[in-house]
Amino acid sequence: MSYLTDEIASQPECWAKAIELAASAGPELPAPGERVAVIGCGSSLNVARCYAALREAAGQGETDAFPASEVPAARRFDRLVYVSRTGTTTEVLDALRRAPAGVRTTAIAADPGSPLVQEADAVLLLDFCAERSVVSSRFITSALVLLRAHLGEDLRALPDAAARELARPLPPGLADHREFTFLGRGWAAPVADEAALKLREASRTWAESYPALEYRHGPISVSDETTVVWALGQVPPSLRADARRTGAMVIASDADPLVALTSAQRLAVELAERQGIDPDQPRALSRSVILA
Repeated sequence: MSYLTDEIASQPECWAKAIELAASAGPELPAPGERVAVIGCGSSLNVARCYAALREAAGQGETDAFPASEVPAARRFDRLVYVSRTGTTTEVLDALRRAPAGVRTTAIAADPGSPLVQEADAVLLLDFCAERSVVSSRFITSALVLLRAHLGEDLRALPDAAARELARPLPPGLADHREFTFLGRGWAAPVADEAALKLREASRTWAESYPALEYRHGPISVSDETTVVWALGQVPPSLRADARRTGAMVIASDADPLVALTSAQRLAVELAERQGIDPDQPRALSRSVILA
């Protein structure tokens, strides 16, 4: 069994711990009214984008999300939040070290000895969801659960919902398809991006993602009987009907988008194993991008 399989299965327990941590986070995370930038790479960037959408929707202040390599130098913020599983990613460390003097910095990471944790002003340490697989699963979802809970969402039922989802078999025939399109609205759009990224990373599968209502504006043209169109969160029934008319298999539910993401993670492992690919060691990837 792969490390990734075990790490996916452990998410309910990790989420419960993240909810507990949020209750004591206090000033380590942004206060209402602060102007905030959230910074990350890869899956951590998807966390940043989710949080930015959720924080603004909650009325807690202007919040931007940036790839670590693309933080604008001229923009001014009250707080910079850096999300990095290992705390060693070169672009993230460069962005932290370029932070303007006087701007408070917060790190969300899993490794207590990492440079990011050592150099940031404040730290939320998620060492309980550290991972051995190159492909990240529980750190990413737990970081987002932490941030959502700190925004005031009541997530006490979420770990049990994830446990039920993880106990269900994947839909019959799902892994027989060759192409996957993930759709989401609002903060679920970056969750859709994360789902597609897991399939690409772990199994080299053709997968794409879009804000849901953009699907009709071109991407629908490639959907056919070989395609799965997977809606994460609330997607209009008329859009799902349009996808079905292409011949695609359509997956949709009322589950929280993070809960639904756990099934996309499991699908990524199944697709990898069918092809004889080790989902823990994706081609050309490493646990952290460290540049010379």
